[in-house]
Amino acid sequence: MDNTYVFYEGKIVPENEVHISVRCKGFNYGLGCFEGIRAYWDEGEQQLYGFRMKEHYERLLQSCKTLNIQLPYTVDELCKITLELLKKNNYRTTTYIRPLAFKGSNQVAPSLLDDDDRLVIYCQPLGSYAGKDELKVAFTSWERLGDNMLPPRTKPTAAYLNSGLASLEVVRRGYDEALFLTRNGHVCEGPGENVFMVRRGKLVTPPPSDNILEGITRDTVMMLAKEELGIEVVERSITRTELYAAEEIFFSGTAMEVTAVVEVDDRAIGTNHQGPVCKQLKELFMQVTTGKIKKYADFCMSVY
Repeated sequence: MDNTYVFYEGKIVPENEVHISVRCKGFNYGLGCFEGIRAYWDEGEQQLYGFRMKEHYERLLQSCKTLNIQLPYTVDELCKITLELLKKNNYRTTTYIRPLAFKGSNQVAPSLLDDDDRLVIYCQPLGSYAGKDELKVAFTSWERLGDNMLPPRTKPTAAYLNSGLASLEVVRRGYDEALFLTRNGHVCEGPGENVFMVRRGKLVTPPPSDNILEGITRDTVMMLAKEELGIEVVERSITRTELYAAEEIFFSGTAMEVTAVVEVDDRAIGTNHQGPVCKQLKELFMQVTTGKIKKYADFCMSVY
């Protein structure tokens, strides 16, 4: 992109000046990990807020630790770099931020022992990721990766081939998004989203032991449900047919935000429209992301 800036090799530079070798291990083998972060634009305040950046960068460094990628930055330094990058790009719209840590070595072996570790951070405007407020989904035949395969608690780049295959299968069949099952037949998550259901007055979501990513938006939703709506939140395994019987289902994620699921495997969920719990949580979430609720003001970092 001609007029955008990225952070690469320790400094902010024009994106068109960044060149990464075709021999790079990050490109050849997916030896890397990443984060997805949003910064939310508040038109009234003329302010851009980085949302829960510290938590995202804590998870990035944990992912790097798992993959033996050594980055010479603290969480606070990464937050500061990102705020400077957003300011340099002069973004005045809701923006998606992608930090990517990877093995830059050109050696042939797919080894994580090389010490050529690199970090790039780029940004782009991003409004609605799903493009609609109500989704129709289907279970994919692809099984979700397990913790002893490619650890889902981290965000390794190579693991998202699993996500891509799942989405390819169901989108070609006419659905909006996929849902994974674990090897044990438990509901897991979407290709890039956590899943919640409302059942008998409780908000239920799969536990970390069912190979989910411990999502930061997921954590925010659970917090808001308990503290603002007074809803009991339960982390437990969910079976496929129990999901069919839910009163409401919705996804959560940095890109997806909070988005209703109204059909699963051609079965209508609840009223076949966004339910009241999803609607309330979505509204609360959008207020929190722009610093409108003082209780959660620490979640937001001002750019300007």
